[in-house]
Amino acid sequence: MRKQRPANNQPHIPAFLARGLTISLVVAFLMGGAYVGYLFYFTVKDAVASARLPTMPYVDLSLPLGVLPLTGDESGQLPLVLPVVRGGAEGATGVTGVPLPDYERKERVNILLLGIDKRPDEQFSRTDTMILATVDPNTKTAGMLSIPRDLWVSIPGYGEDRINKAYFFGERDGYPGGGPALAMKTVQYNLGVPVHFYAQIDFDGFRQVIDTLGGIEIYVPETINDPTFPDNNYGYDPFYIEKGYHTLDGYNTLRYARTRATPGSDFSRARRQQAVLMAIRDKALQLNMVPKIPELWNTMSGAFRTNLELVDILELSKLADEIGPEDIQTAVLDYNYTYNYTVPETGAQVLIPLRDKIRELVDEMFAETDPAEAGQPPAEVVQAQQTAQAQARAQEIEQNAQQQEEIKTLLAQEGARLVVQNGTNITGLASQTALFLKQQGFNIVQFGPADVSTYPHTVIVVYDEGKNYTLEVLKALFNVSEENVRRSPNLKSDIDFRVIIGSDVDLPGLQSLTTTE
Repeated sequence: MRKQRPANNQPHIPAFLARGLTISLVVAFLMGGAYVGYLFYFTVKDAVASARLPTMPYVDLSLPLGVLPLTGDESGQLPLVLPVVRGGAEGATGVTGVPLPDYERKERVNILLLGIDKRPDEQFSRTDTMILATVDPNTKTAGMLSIPRDLWVSIPGYGEDRINKAYFFGERDGYPGGGPALAMKTVQYNLGVPVHFYAQIDFDGFRQVIDTLGGIEIYVPETINDPTFPDNNYGYDPFYIEKGYHTLDGYNTLRYARTRATPGSDFSRARRQQAVLMAIRDKALQLNMVPKIPELWNTMSGAFRTNLELVDILELSKLADEIGPEDIQTAVLDYNYTYNYTVPETGAQVLIPLRDKIRELVDEMFAETDPAEAGQPPAEVVQAQQTAQAQARAQEIEQNAQQQEEIKTLLAQEGARLVVQNGTNITGLASQTALFLKQQGFNIVQFGPADVSTYPHTVIVVYDEGKNYTLEVLKALFNVSEENVRRSPNLKSDIDFRVIIGSDVDLPGLQSLTTTE
């Protein structure tokens, strides 16, 4: 059973400790290290009895805020294991709609780390850094996957754009949960893994954390000379650092983590950022952090946001003893997983994801390692279930006359305009498929060949996000997975959907068609 929060008026942990705990989690736990994790854990245990200030806010405001109920003996001593609970009912979901992790069942935890480029003259910011961190309580391992900001993805509700625009859109348009929520949903949608939490920090907060730690020690593998490193006023702040070991303050750590003046540009920058996080971990382990918690709180006020609750921080901190640096896998979505592309409409230089290769990496880093204990069926079982469900839905659409009439009515209400294209070398496939779809109630405005005849899977290109019912029926008919649904940025298109038929097509009446040589 998921730990729940009773409705009572028990004291709350001080806000500065809660925020400091979150910082310690990102810095210490995700990067490994028992000392800091337990240090903060027992600091809370000792401090909570006299505290009555509210905890950190949770981004889903429909859920009550976190509390820490107190139990103890007559001496007032708290038990070793605190009865920490999460806000909301059992089975609570986060801002992306996925169930939050159940720590008693050792479910994997995924946290999106966001570095924000917040400029004084800009009302809304973009993400400069995105790292999807993961912790597996079963194997006592963790991981960091760096996502390049120029990755060209589908942003739910906005079409295709750079992934770093998701945060900007969420902040600008008042998206529920703001920029972090839309950034989480975008990562979740495109990588196919649940994103439970986020932790966000801007450049000023990052510098101040490093300075509060007294700087970090880091090895620079190559000399960097960046005469055009940007300042905050659209000018230059030249950065130069030689190969070798250095002690860097917050100002220079930030410049080292952000510069793109190295071979590989964003990719090498992502690896430096991961190295900086590990250096922060190493420095934090050397220090007694308790006296620095109030200072961290003061410097971080306004620079740090998260939807991690106290229960999440304490549960994860308890695992820190068993996760060392050798247990942390790091990866970057570099040219092994992407390729360069120029957007025709704007000339923007972006990175197109190689989805099959990314899927292999994501499965390696984020798959449940003990499905039986975690309460989740194996991935192959889930896939088989999904395939069976999709086939069942398509069969019902084909055989149930009453349902067909209902579908035709709903399709007519949306009035979606479809183009059907043959992406295979099967003669007559486009015309036969168009005829079949017309019989089902679809409005076919054109059919013909696709750009190539080598599509292994059917692809649906969406031009109008408002015709969801039509999209769901098409996905069921053609058994199209979400990764083969593409969102087009062309909002002025005369059509609503383009169906490119792949070799996996399996519709009634198509078996008699012949393949061209």
